[in-house]
Amino acid sequence: MTKTLISVDLSKRPDQQSFPLHNRWHPEIPAVAEVKPGDQFRVECIDWTGGQIKNNDSAEDVRTIDLTQVHYLSGPIAVQGAEPGDLLIVEILDIAYLPEAEWGFTGIFAKENGGGFLTDHFPNAYKAIWDLKGIYATSRHIPHVRFAGLIHPGLIACAPSHELLAEWNKREKELVDTAPDRVPPLACLPNPQGALLGTVKKENFQRIAKEAARTVPPREHGGNCDIKNLTRGSKLFLPVYVKDALLSLGDLHFSQGDGEIAFCGAVEIAGGWVNLQVDLIKKGMAKYHILNPIFEPGPVAPLYSEYLIFEGISVDEQGKQHYLDAHISYRRACLNAIEYLTTFGYSPEQAYLLLSCAPCEGRISGIVDIPNSCCTIALPTQIFDFDIKPKKEGPSIKVMQKK
Repeated sequence: MTKTLISVDLSKRPDQQSFPLHNRWHPEIPAVAEVKPGDQFRVECIDWTGGQIKNNDSAEDVRTIDLTQVHYLSGPIAVQGAEPGDLLIVEILDIAYLPEAEWGFTGIFAKENGGGFLTDHFPNAYKAIWDLKGIYATSRHIPHVRFAGLIHPGLIACAPSHELLAEWNKREKELVDTAPDRVPPLACLPNPQGALLGTVKKENFQRIAKEAARTVPPREHGGNCDIKNLTRGSKLFLPVYVKDALLSLGDLHFSQGDGEIAFCGAVEIAGGWVNLQVDLIKKGMAKYHILNPIFEPGPVAPLYSEYLIFEGISVDEQGKQHYLDAHISYRRACLNAIEYLTTFGYSPEQAYLLLSCAPCEGRISGIVDIPNSCCTIALPTQIFDFDIKPKKEGPSIKVMQKK
């Protein structure tokens, strides 16, 4: 049986866990466990919000969530022999939700509190709860849908060095300074409020809390990349920046569409576990010219073969032409898919959440044909219990809408 290296208790707050958690990146957050290259072990994780989102029919908890607290990570885990410049090999052997956590949630954050990819179109909070049964998810809030999950950690990385941390903070502050009053902000800068720093000593806490990077974006070390294909059987190659690597992970997703467009847009697992095996490639960053992580996807994926694919181009909602702008193209593809789904009776919010958490495939389909890039989002039709393909007689079902 795989040894549980870090365990969690879902009945306790994040700051009450037997194995201290953390929600910031900093090289001085001490390891809470240690492994050797070749070791196999299990890590348990709480949900990324620390239990702020409840299994109910109200979106009030999504509207008022305290984002200074997130993401709650299990670790750091020291890997014996790891040194700066190495590559840490992390193989995901298995992953699942805990028996007492057979549910998940997907949410639209209010624009003034985080927002999302389509926040100008969806400025208000909205939530869907998902019931998890084996490999399948269904929701009382988005009816007539059932899909298989591709469970994965949304967030996994090694700790940054002091130098890399300083670079993150410098460049992100420069970005925020270009529009300091923007809502939502252009980046989440260091903020001592809500910081949880594992076993950092009291005399160092305030200094580290003021320096430590927020966990919201992906960066050179990996972090919150939200890659749905990083699932069981995958092998991840992470840059090592500090002695012992200091590996952390969390934010487990039952399912997610490419882009996780609603921001809280996966089926966020209330609690789960990951079986890992680690190894090292000494001086691997230089050997393979690695700046960002790379990974080999595993052989497991939902077996959907029929899709409706929606296109978008680099022309914004006001009709303004942009030059090869893939961000605008993907936004327009998503908006086109949402509009289509409303013809069957789904609310725009239900459609938005579905594109964000179901196993949808996003693509940059063309990026060279001036002036328009073409992005696509592919919606698996087999997840519906009715036919959503276009027919001469028009849409044939009007679903019951629930908030």
